[in-house]
Amino acid sequence: MNPNEPTPAENESIPATDNGDRPGPADDQAPPARPANPEQRLAEAEARLAAMSDAYLRAKAEAENTRRRAEEEMSKARRFAVEAFAESLLPVRDSLEAAIAQTEATREQVLEGVHATLRQLHGVLERNKVVPIDPPTGTKFDPHQHQAISMVPAEQEPNTVVTVLQKGYLIAERVLRPALVTVAAAR
Repeated sequence: MNPNEPTPAENESIPATDNGDRPGPADDQAPPARPANPEQRLAEAEARLAAMSDAYLRAKAEAENTRRRAEEEMSKARRFAVEAFAESLLPVRDSLEAAIAQTEATREQVLEGVHATLRQLHGVLERNKVVPIDPPTGTKFDPHQHQAISMVPAEQEPNTVVTVLQKGYLIAERVLRPALVTVAAAR
């Protein structure tokens, strides 16, 4: 900085020139006049600080309220998500209770009722995106969907499914229960 140049504080008291360096009094966008009194400047700064603090606290409160509302909505969604599924299972329960109440039914009638109830249950599970994992023999073992119970010698490729001991299930493409399988051992 050149010692002969005025400091910015001194610059404020220098009148504007017509050379275009600084806006003159004729310009529409003249900067607001700053009070010369330090006490007035301090009061203005404190007022701006109070306004900014208030705006910050309001924004913080609004963010907190938004977060709290989102948590409440998520909690309700979790709590009541099972409601539609449970409601769709009620007819299956009704069918099972009706079957138990039929003491005079023949074996064929009971078997027919069990098949009808099973179809009803399959429909409920399918509507609720619960699909079985039932890999056919020879399918490559997938540790994400299958759980190997044992490895057995077999006339097929190693690490492929030999038998399914218990079906697994996916719910919306997420494993609910892996399929229990036996796997072909290496030869």
